[in-house]
Amino acid sequence: MKKTKSDNIAAGDKKYHDVADDEPLDLFGRENPFTLFGDWLELAKKRELNDANAMTLASVDDQGLPDARMVLLKGFDETGFVFYTNLGSAKAKQLAGNQNAALVFHWKSIRRQVRVRGFVEPVSDAEADVYFASRAKDSKIGAHASKQSEPLESRFALEKRIAVNAAKFAMGKIPRPANWSGFRIVPIQIEFWRDRPFRLHDRLQFVRKDVKSNWSIQRLYP
Repeated sequence: MKKTKSDNIAAGDKKYHDVADDEPLDLFGRENPFTLFGDWLELAKKRELNDANAMTLASVDDQGLPDARMVLLKGFDETGFVFYTNLGSAKAKQLAGNQNAALVFHWKSIRRQVRVRGFVEPVSDAEADVYFASRAKDSKIGAHASKQSEPLESRFALEKRIAVNAAKFAMGKIPRPANWSGFRIVPIQIEFWRDRPFRLHDRLQFVRKDVKSNWSIQRLYP
């Protein structure tokens, strides 16, 4: 009998469930979501083919229209999740106008997802300087050359700006551009999701009223 499209989907579902890690559920018994996040991120780094630190950043523009894009997590601790960008970019302008944002980490290789909701604050100049200094030289030059999110007349125009800045910074230290810095997403809600057979997934939600409050923990129906 010829296989149908639904048969192929069902086979895919079986493969999906078979490769899910069947770790003990008491892993969820932790009171600090950042500790749990750190463990999951370290596992993802071992299993994801590319960019285990990739995350979807969702923001809202001045008309209330949602926007989302992939960015890279560059640091986290109990104060929040940090990424860097050109301050003239669309996302930076949106975050400046509305300090509420959300993140999603999706690690297909380990069948897990983390959702973060909270508000945004700029990182300090000192933090931005330290991270910028750690970047590769070509990335530093690119930060000076790019007018992120502005119209680009041609690829040649970008390459020309890169060449000009490469010559400018051929020798010596490359300073952090004034229009390049970072943001910290300070969470008030973090949800951990783990695949389980028959779509009966594990969901664990950490919630707090504000950054000074303790986290409360609850399980959610899948």
